[in-house]
Parts: sequence; structure tokens; C-alpha cells
Amino acid sequence: MRLVVAGTPQAAVPSLLALLASRHEVVAVLTRPDARAGRGRRQVASPVKQVALEHGVPVLQPRTLRDDEAVARLAELSPDACPVVGYGLLVPPAALAVPRLGWVNLHFSLLPAWRGAAPVQHAIMAGDDVTGATTFLLDEGLDTGPVLGRLTETVRPRDTAGDLLERLAQAGAGLLVATLDALEDGTIVPEPQPADGVSLAPKITVEDARVDWTLPATAVDRRVRGCTPVPGAWTTFRGERLKLAPLTPLPPTPLPTTRDHAVPPPSDPGALAPGELRADRDAVLVGTGTGPVVLGDVQPAGRRPMPAADWARGVRPEPGERLT
Repeated sequence: MRLVVAGTPQAAVPSLLALLASRHEVVAVLTRPDARAGRGRRQVASPVKQVALEHGVPVLQPRTLRDDEAVARLAELSPDACPVVGYGLLVPPAALAVPRLGWVNLHFSLLPAWRGAAPVQHAIMAGDDVTGATTFLLDEGLDTGPVLGRLTETVRPRDTAGDLLERLAQAGAGLLVATLDALEDGTIVPEPQPADGVSLAPKITVEDARVDWTLPATAVDRRVRGCTPVPGAWTTFRGERLKLAPLTPLPPTPLPTTRDHAVPPPSDPGALAPGELRADRDAVLVGTGTGPVVLGDVQPAGRRPMPAADWARGVRPEPGERLT
């Protein structure tokens, strides 16, 4: 089949490489316009564009697909299908109608769970044990089209969003190729998504990534891992932003018991209030709504990441000082 592949982020690169190595012909790539990035704010090509150019594939970068000229250019390529992985632009009806077999989207969740821009991050933050990837036909809704294929993936206890997305991107590339093979062969039947089990996964903003230390330790842990590597979890100390790498909840202290029942422990004079810091020689503890967590690496504004214990030796937190 003739394919126009639509994608932008690094997570789409495994799919592009798999399609380039498949029996299908990638006649062009659709990707977002170059964007400014880094301290110098230079124009940077998307990861998908970089790979496409390395393989001599023509690249289209319209600012919108609502433009008649962009749709006409797409139609000139006569694609049989348009695989999509994290493209980032809305595909309007005029563009949806161009490929004879439709736009085949690879989405990193088990639809209808986690429809939206950040399914992997939300799966981590919700504490899901299992997630996966789905191929489906794009329609005018938000990830609502009929399903073509699925795979499942276990969420590991210490996964960050980056860890999980990398595994799903690799496995999903094979699923996407298999789906397109089956579409060409006529051996796949699209299935409507069930009405039950719908959940939404909107984009995680920088403000969403701020840690609320009054939450239980498990929720704080999931929030930090779900926001790693982007947008990056953070808190403040003495009014300055402090970025947080994944941290470690301490196991709960078992209650002492008598022969018949557990005995409530006496009040712990060393207990930490939410956000309160305790810096030891080799570790930094922070209080949460249920129990302390151990900080991993931290990154003060304008500086490189460093172990939390090294940071604490420099700032010397006073007794009772808190992260907020």
C-alpha cells in the first residue's frame, strides 16, 4: 500500500522505521512544523522529520489540515492509508476522506480507556496494573473510532511514563504494521468501541505536575513517575522551583500486636508533616499525607540534577522547613 505517515514525537519513530522496513511504500511523512527549543530557542525539526529526511522520504509540514491546499497536496499523493502516531494536529473530514482505507491511529492505551493526549501519563498516575496500545480508524471524535487491533502491556511498579511509553512505542510499531497488513489483505473487521470503560487523558500541564504533599505517599509517587520525564514533577523550596526525579515511598511501619488485636502506636514525635523535610547524611525524607518518602535526584532552578542528599548539604534545611 501507499502510505503517508503522520507523526511528530520520538514515540512515533519506531513506527516510522517499522513501516519503512515493511512491504508497504511510505510516500511521504506528515509532521508538525519545526518548533523552537532549548536555551538558544533554535528551530528544531521533530524526531519524525529527522528520521524521514535520513531515509530520503518527502516531508509535509502544514500548520493545519483545514487548509484546502494542504488537503489537495495530500490527495495528490494518492495514499491507500495514513498511519498516525502522535501527530498532534486535528484531521478534519476533508482530510479524513482522502485515503481509501482511512487514517489508522496507534494510541497508547486500551481504548476506550484514556482517550486523549496523555494516556501513558494518566495510566501511571492512576496506578493501573495493565495498559496497552490500540489501533483504530480515526473519525471526527476524540479517539472514538472503531478498533482494529490491541496489545497489552504490564505496568511495572517503578515505571515512569517515559519507561512505559518506550516499551509501548516499540511493541505498538509491530501492531501498526500488522494492522495495515491485515487491512490490505481484507482480513480485519473494525469493531466499535464499547460504551463502558471510557476515561479521558488530557494533556498534563506544568501546573498539573506540581506535587501536593498532602496526598498519600502512593499518590505522590505516582504523580512524580507519571510526570517523568515531561513535563517534570516539581515543588518549591524557599520560594524557588525544585524539579523532582522519581522518589521512593517508605514501607508502612507494622502495628505492634497483642494476642488478639493490633495496638495503635503512640504519637510519633519524629513524624513529618506534609512537605516537611528531614535531611540525614545519605537521604532526604519528605512528609506526605500518610508517611514519608525518600527524595531521589532534585534539580534547583538553573542548575544540574543532583542527589537530594548533596542538595540538602548545600541548602541546610532548618527543622520544620517544608517543600510546598
